[in-house]
Amino acid sequence: MSTSFADLKRSRKSLYDKLRDETSKTASSNQGGGVDTRFWQPTVDKAGNGYAVIRFLPAPKGEDIPWIRLFSHGFQGPGGWYIENSLTTLNQKDPVGELNSTLWNRGDEAGKEQARKQKRRLSYISNIYVVKDPSNPENDGKVFLFKFGKKIFDKINDLMNPEFQDESPINPFDLWEGANFKMKIRNVEGYRNYDKSEFDSQAAMSEDDDELEKIWSSQYSLQEFIDPKNFKSYAELQTRLNRVLGTTAVSSTAAELDEDDIPSSPTPRQAAAPKIEEDSVPWSEEESSDDSLDFFKKLAEDD
Repeated sequence: MSTSFADLKRSRKSLYDKLRDETSKTASSNQGGGVDTRFWQPTVDKAGNGYAVIRFLPAPKGEDIPWIRLFSHGFQGPGGWYIENSLTTLNQKDPVGELNSTLWNRGDEAGKEQARKQKRRLSYISNIYVVKDPSNPENDGKVFLFKFGKKIFDKINDLMNPEFQDESPINPFDLWEGANFKMKIRNVEGYRNYDKSEFDSQAAMSEDDDELEKIWSSQYSLQEFIDPKNFKSYAELQTRLNRVLGTTAVSSTAAELDEDDIPSSPTPRQAAAPKIEEDSVPWSEEESSDDSLDFFKKLAEDD
C-alpha cells in the first residue's frame, strides 16, 4: 500500500502486475439513511441517455486495491422488501444464499424461479475524478465515490488484460499513465446500457504533480464499505428474511450452491416496485444498478 504520494509514484509500476492480476481474479469470480453526497451518479435525460467523462483513481492512502467488491440482495416478498448487504462479501455464510441453494437444489421450477429473483447482485465502489459532467458542471474537477456494476468492471479488466497481442495493457487507475473513461449511457429495453462506453487514449491526468497529489489526498476510504461492523449479523439477516418471506428458518440439507451458478431471471421490471426517481433503474441481468437501493431500504425498514 502507498503511504505517501512519492511512494505512489515510485512504486506504481511494480504494483501494476499485482493490480492486473487482481482485476482478472475479481472479474472471473464474479448499501441506510439519506443520500450519501460522497457518491457521484451519472445523469440521464428523459430518453434515458447520458454522457460523462471520469477518471478512476488509484487506491487511497493506506489501502492496496482501488476498488471494493460488494454483494447485496434486493427483492420483495409478502412481508415487504429485503434490501441488505450479503455476508458473502466477507466470505461468510448468508441466509439468503443458503435458502437459494435449497430452493435451486429442490429441482422444481417454482423453487428455481424464486432463487433467481433472490440471487445476490454484484457492485463495485471506486474513487473517481469527474473530468466532465455536462448535466452537473459543478461536479467537474471533484473527487467522488462511484458505485458501478459488472459491465463497467469488465471494461476495466479488458483494458488491463487485453485479449490480443497487438494491444498493450493499461492501468486506468494510474494518475500518470492511465486513461479517462467516457461513459455513454443508453436506454435499452428499459435498462441502462453501458456497451458504448470506452476508455480514451492513455494520458496523464495532469503534468503538475502537486495537483495530482491534491487529488490523491482527497480520496475516500474504500475499506469502510467492507468493514464487518457495517454488516448485519447472520441472525439479524435471518430474522429479516423470515419476516419478508413470511416463513420460519429453512434448514439447508442440499449441497451448497454458489449463487453465481444460478442464472439470472430475464424478467422485465417488477410491476409491484414503487415509483422511483426518473434517473434510477431497476437491476438488469447484466448490470447491477444500486441507484434505488437507499429508497427501497427505507421502505423495507418502514414495514
